[in-house]
Amino acid sequence: MSVFSRRRGWASLIAAGLAIAGSAQASHAAPSLVADLVTGHVISHEDGTRPWYPASLTKLMTAYVALKAVREGRVTMDTPFVMSARAARVAPSKMGFNPGTEVTLDNALKMLMVKSANDIAIMIAEGISGSVEGFSAEMNAAARQIGMRQSHFLNPHGLHEANHVSSARDMAMLARALHMQFPERADLYGIGALKLGDRIMPTHNGLIGRYPGADGMKTGFVCASGFNVVASAIRGGRQIVVVVMGSPNARSRTIKAANLFDAGFASSSFFRPTSLAAMADQPGPPPNMREDICGKNRSRVVQEDDLAVMTPQQGGEDNAAAFFANDGRASGRQFVMGPRPNFEPVDVFIGRKSGWTGPVAQAMPAAVVVAGAAGAAARSLASPQPNVGTTASRAIAVKSTSDKKPEQKMASSKPTQKKAAVKTKKPEQKKSVKKPEKKKVPAKPATQNKVKTQ
Repeated sequence: MSVFSRRRGWASLIAAGLAIAGSAQASHAAPSLVADLVTGHVISHEDGTRPWYPASLTKLMTAYVALKAVREGRVTMDTPFVMSARAARVAPSKMGFNPGTEVTLDNALKMLMVKSANDIAIMIAEGISGSVEGFSAEMNAAARQIGMRQSHFLNPHGLHEANHVSSARDMAMLARALHMQFPERADLYGIGALKLGDRIMPTHNGLIGRYPGADGMKTGFVCASGFNVVASAIRGGRQIVVVVMGSPNARSRTIKAANLFDAGFASSSFFRPTSLAAMADQPGPPPNMREDICGKNRSRVVQEDDLAVMTPQQGGEDNAAAFFANDGRASGRQFVMGPRPNFEPVDVFIGRKSGWTGPVAQAMPAAVVVAGAAGAAARSLASPQPNVGTTASRAIAVKSTSDKKPEQKMASSKPTQKKAAVKTKKPEQKKSVKKPEKKKVPAKPATQNKVKTQ
């Protein structure tokens, strides 16, 4: 057999293997999308509007609602938020703080983005809206304003619920809203590591520090969704967002996102007629990937991040190993496992910022939460300690004070009414005691007159 024939045979075998792998993956095609972050034009997508479980990508919406509350003057980045018993009980990933622990919103958002802490997500929700349910209502209202037509949120952390859904397109729209509306907070999504005391918490995002120009966003994983990521990168003044949903593991998620970035930056920036908002919605419920991703070996899925790094491809375009590693797509780089980048950690702390004298944000008591308020969320801002003043967060303090005044007036008016009623009854009783009035027959007309006035 000639060398040419042997090579041809290997090529046929590889092609057949790829065809089989491709057909096996087709039934579980994972959505992806690439878009220009500034213009909102779609560069490419695959099932970009297919409903999907967002997992911890949900926390991007939690951050959006929190930053919106800051802009509205309801809280500040220095406002202390209080960890409730409900927040402390939530499933990992979590910071593990005890109930009653206070964390400023600035530190809380950093923990939310880097550690993907579910207890912090609930703490933020309760502090801003009074309850998880109230905050979910605010999330859905914000989603409608952004144009996220396929999204419905039931919690602030993304732990699996059947009706907690989104899509790659909606997540790209959320990423764009965060960048366009809150550019001053863009550093939240690109933190490589946090330091809390002696504890170092690295990012879950396998692109930060590894892909040239990658500047952050958020990863997500539950068994039902697979491994998701919303990632952004900038090159030559051009900003691109990539969304990948349903990858089988964290490494393949990073590889796929990097390939999509490569293709996106290599594409022309002209002639992009389709916008994110103009994409047609794909109907149907999201698939549940639990059996495919976790199956009976759930214990093997132990981490949400990865250690993939990029190196120049060796062996040229005929490198079959590189071809398989890149999901069957030709690429100029090969992915190998390597050490984690050495990030300079950002310091965070628990407790109040020094000199804080304003109110704290915490869960509203269950008895006070208004049930069935579908569009408007309740908000709680309390001062549990007697030495806490109301000089900071003036917008909230003023509003909460104005809310209390009518209640106080109503409460003070009730005793007045009771006293008046007692005073009016006394003369009537005295009149009824008089003997002449008892002898008088026309007592009934007086009773009828009272009924009419009531």
